[in-house]
Amino acid sequence: MLWRRIALGMVLTVLAASDLAAQTILERQEAMFRRNVGTREQQRAQFPPHRIAGNLYYVGSQSLSSFLVATPEGHILINTNWEDAVPNLRKSVEDLGFDFEDIEIILGSHAHGDHMQGDALVKDLTGGQVMAMAQDVPLLERMTPGDKPHPIDRVLQDGDEVTLGGTTLVARLTPGHTPGCTTWTMTVEEGGESYEVVIIGSMGSNPGFQFVNNPTNPTIADQYKQGFAVLRSLSPDIPLASHPAMYNMYEKYERLGETPNPFIDPVGYWAEIDPVEELFLAVLAEQEREAAAAGR
Repeated sequence: MLWRRIALGMVLTVLAASDLAAQTILERQEAMFRRNVGTREQQRAQFPPHRIAGNLYYVGSQSLSSFLVATPEGHILINTNWEDAVPNLRKSVEDLGFDFEDIEIILGSHAHGDHMQGDALVKDLTGGQVMAMAQDVPLLERMTPGDKPHPIDRVLQDGDEVTLGGTTLVARLTPGHTPGCTTWTMTVEEGGESYEVVIIGSMGSNPGFQFVNNPTNPTIADQYKQGFAVLRSLSPDIPLASHPAMYNMYEKYERLGETPNPFIDPVGYWAEIDPVEELFLAVLAEQEREAAAAGR
């Protein structure tokens, strides 16, 4: 099937990215970036929607995650992604048997267009309330596809709770990738057990990110360190993220129906966090060396 071929390609990319000894730091950054974002087509193409656990569902594309939290009082959507991919997002929600118009709350992971550009359109279609972390508001206000102002109905602070229909999500500020990058936590019930879920916003050190002497964000390195500290304080049973490659979705989707649920993967959380933090520290150290040499 198509997604199996895509999965194979992404696995090969991950294997290439894991050969750290043979790669420069820039090559490692580029490999991780390609692994996460995929191609333009993958960012927009529908992936089979599916239940992850409890009332939490995947409704995103092949390389950009969107999650639906279904409740008796309406639904919470995390990440609208690109505006031109909203029709496929809507189809995924409806393929699961839910009404798209029942989305009451619209959340996001961080203020990049590939994750939150569709907020205004989804709000127009559903009437849902858009909520965003305070530190990302300035970036979101510049995100105006088709000259539509970016709606923000509630400004969030670190630790704020978003509750609907008996389900509560907690917004955790994990800054760096953007100043207001948000990691969401929640609890789901599955088979009489409770499981802690973490949806990582992003801690990727993209090519071109400047951690030393950054004129527009002088504290970006400290923000990254703060973000990693928050993530290391969490211990999820079910790790998820803003890109499916960050939690090995393709392989887990192939094992849906198995016992235990393949998305229950506490070890996988650290398998993502550890190398991403190590790469950030390597990039930071390299930039500090370059800055010191230039200052001599």
